Amino acid sequence: MKLTTKLLTFAALLLAATTAAAHTGHGTGGFASGLLHPMLGLDHLLAMAAIGFWSVRQGDLMKKATPLFVVGGMILGAGIAFAGIALPGVETGIVLSVMVAGILIAAMAKLPTAVGGSLVVAFMVFHGHAHGTEMPAGAALAAYLAGFSIATLAITFAGRGLGALLQKTDNRVARGVGAALAGVGGYLMVG
Repeated sequence: MKLTTKLLTFAALLLAATTAAAHTGHGTGGFASGLLHPMLGLDHLLAMAAIGFWSVRQGDLMKKATPLFVVGGMILGAGIAFAGIALPGVETGIVLSVMVAGILIAAMAKLPTAVGGSLVVAFMVFHGHAHGTEMPAGAALAAYLAGFSIATLAITFAGRGLGALLQKTDNRVARGVGAALAGVGGYLMVG
């Protein structure tokens, strides 16, 4: 099976998983619940994939560090939630992450690592806070963190794979993907 077919199949399977509602107790224990949560919400799934997609066209350091920024922000946000600290605008921050990532892709924006990394971490804090807030009662903290960290990395790397694949095509295709993501983010914002 060609790499293109594998990546598109993986992306389709991830999108199919979004028919279940995110932001609820998923009825599973620590690791499985953490693993499923990022894949069960369109907003989470698109933001992480979009950040991976966008990272492919960044400078070397930003490209290499993006997975660390993504997971670091997620864990920081979850830690804030576990500490019982409310974070205002969590859902807005999550939806904005989809929209802004789409805009960055459509604009083919290259950011300095300090700016891009800070933006990625800030967005992922919102996602991590949502995950932390929604950890099922009785779930093992370490297992839950491991589950959503692995899922987050898998989605981010799937986005990177698609971004790398489309980097070899006409830039209009990648710009179209970015515009579509920004549009979905805008729709989620008002919907």
